[in-house]
Amino acid sequence: MTPYAAPIREISFVLDHVAGFGRVAELPPYAAATPDLVAAVLDEGGKLARDVFAPLNTVGDRAPPRLENGVVRMPEGFVEAYGRFVEGGWNAVQFDPEYGGQGLPSTLAMVLHEMWQASNLSFSLCPLLTQGAIEALAAHGSDAVKATYLPRMVSGEWTGTMNLTEPQAGSDLSQVRARAEPAGDGTYRITGQKIFITFGEHDLTENIVHLVLARLPDAPAGTRGISLFVVPKYLVNPDGSLGPRNDLRCAGLEHKLGIHASPTCVMVYGDGGGAVGTLVGEPNRGLEYMFTMMNNARLGVGLQGVAIAERAYQQARDYARTRIQSKDVADPRGAAVPILRHPDVRRMLLSMRARTEACRALAYYAFVHLDLAKALEDPQARALVQARVDLLTPVVKAWCTDTGVEVASTGVQIHGGVGFVEEAGAAQHYRDARIAPIYEGTNGIQANDLVFRKLARDGGAAAGALIAEMRETVDALKERPGDDLETIARALAAGIDTLETATRRLAPMGRTEPAAAAAGAAPYLRLFGIVAGGWLLARGALAAQDGLRRPDADHGFLDAKLVTARFFAEQVLVEAPGLLAPVTEGYRTILAFPEDAF
Repeated sequence: MTPYAAPIREISFVLDHVAGFGRVAELPPYAAATPDLVAAVLDEGGKLARDVFAPLNTVGDRAPPRLENGVVRMPEGFVEAYGRFVEGGWNAVQFDPEYGGQGLPSTLAMVLHEMWQASNLSFSLCPLLTQGAIEALAAHGSDAVKATYLPRMVSGEWTGTMNLTEPQAGSDLSQVRARAEPAGDGTYRITGQKIFITFGEHDLTENIVHLVLARLPDAPAGTRGISLFVVPKYLVNPDGSLGPRNDLRCAGLEHKLGIHASPTCVMVYGDGGGAVGTLVGEPNRGLEYMFTMMNNARLGVGLQGVAIAERAYQQARDYARTRIQSKDVADPRGAAVPILRHPDVRRMLLSMRARTEACRALAYYAFVHLDLAKALEDPQARALVQARVDLLTPVVKAWCTDTGVEVASTGVQIHGGVGFVEEAGAAQHYRDARIAPIYEGTNGIQANDLVFRKLARDGGAAAGALIAEMRETVDALKERPGDDLETIARALAAGIDTLETATRRLAPMGRTEPAAAAAGAAPYLRLFGIVAGGWLLARGALAAQDGLRRPDADHGFLDAKLVTARFFAEQVLVEAPGLLAPVTEGYRTILAFPEDAF
């Protein structure tokens, strides 16, 4: 497997010239995020990914965790790597200093997560879920709960999980059956089984803090009757020390297609009468609270698509540079050449690169707006920015993870037969990528969320505001000379027109023709991602042209920005007009097909 190198130059360009990170760094809560500090954090985070996490990626894939006498033993080297992660303070980057955090922007933390996910996706799931659990407890937990759990979770000394689904429930959490009985002392006794619990048991830390959805005895049916509880692996004494083992256990580990080194646990609560849990917030609002964690995780999972795409691209690029096979079509009498010379291989590599950069730009853009929504002083401005985050969350999650699978698959193709052999490393990226469109809400659920919640709640106003901003970029492109920018402008304008038409048609259908809207939701989300990604690459192309005017310009890097944006416009953005019919008319055949004919 090719060693991983964090693309820090690319990351910095997107932060500075595409995503608008400068707006975040100017806000008082993030004054510490100076350019020098950010550069240092990215450099050191990249080294951690390259030197500590990446070498364990193949190790964990080939020798996954083991369940021994109720304890999950992580692969060789993982405990030491996690120790270095905690010692470096990496888990605390974006959290409140009151609980030991560093108070830096979430955007910076998520950029670090991209590096860690690319270097070792299985390992990175542990801090990602801990981050989400911290967000949920910080937003909804009592002062006592925060004081008990947050300091050690922020430091990384304890990890966190989310326990949602059960064998009979799947994505339909209205079917959750886990029970929570009042114990009479302010705590509850939790009984039931949870499945697909990532890092539900491990030996990286001394305690694991589970956030568990369960029903109180008098709870109403459906999702309105679900409450959220903190259920630690070990009970915590008043002085902060660990008490006895709680009544919970890992009953088994799933054997998965990919992310082998991430223990996916079946968790059982209450074999001995009930696990001790503490209610978070108010009764019967658990799913609402859990969505704080889930939305955080959905953006993080979208970033996994970017990360795996980047890793697969690096693997395929390096292979194409060194694999000698066949003659150059331009010199049929010459010697065999690296496959990088072959036009079809170049096309595939450019596709991998352009799609990855578009997804990275979209994810970072969403993270920047998440920080703005937290820190802007004007309530109206915060509300507008939050509406954009809400709109983009399902797009980032679904489009970026679908793209990650597509890019990883292309990486296997570039390797040819060698790519189908595990020792080459390309196959692991493809296997690891495949889970991302499924967990944290399948991509079909994300598409429904986009149409039935994000469009329906404001009649498409948030989408319309974003589309108007995209058109400003088209105007800016048209004012500049150059064939590259003209080509980008034409394709982007056509894509925006299609997105606007689809949005206007689909927004009311969510209320009047829900089945038809559901049938068009997935192609609509794909359309949204393609146009938004092309728009942000166009912004990068404008910035690259500006940069080329400077005396110290890096012409190789900036010229590549222009070419990549043009390639995306010519090869991907051109798909946008063709998606209008599947969005607005495709339901006719989908709904008309006889069920007994499937």
